Amino acid sequence: MIENKQQDLDLRYLRMASIWSENSYCNRRKVGALIVKDKMIISDGYNGTPSGFENICEDENNVTKPYVLHAEANAITKIARSGNNSDGATLYVTDSPCIECAKLIIQAGIRRVVYAREYRFTDGIDLLRRANIEVVLKKIEE
Repeated sequence: MIENKQQDLDLRYLRMASIWSENSYCNRRKVGALIVKDKMIISDGYNGTPSGFENICEDENNVTKPYVLHAEANAITKIARSGNNSDGATLYVTDSPCIECAKLIIQAGIRRVVYAREYRFTDGIDLLRRANIEVVLKKIEE
């Protein structure tokens, strides 16, 4: 019963992260993330350029600009600017984290990551597992 309730919550939060990804101005891939602690959304993020930059993620060759922030990094850095902390929280993200975001997730004290789509590189997921963070792939039914 409790496990089914958690699965239902996971799916709902993932769908919310997917909706949040629609805020991204990136053309190649739109990614959304939510950080949830004690059943409260404490932060959110989507991939895009830093505050104050133009909202264009790709260059003229459709290559992602090197300074584009990932959704997870945006959500984690928002927590740093708030009175909250992410110790023991769950990160819901539309796409599996890269290795750079995995490092941030570990350092932020996030204990669980739920994602909807796998990326071609698995080094981020591998690092999270090595850090004993629970990792769950949960596809969003369209």
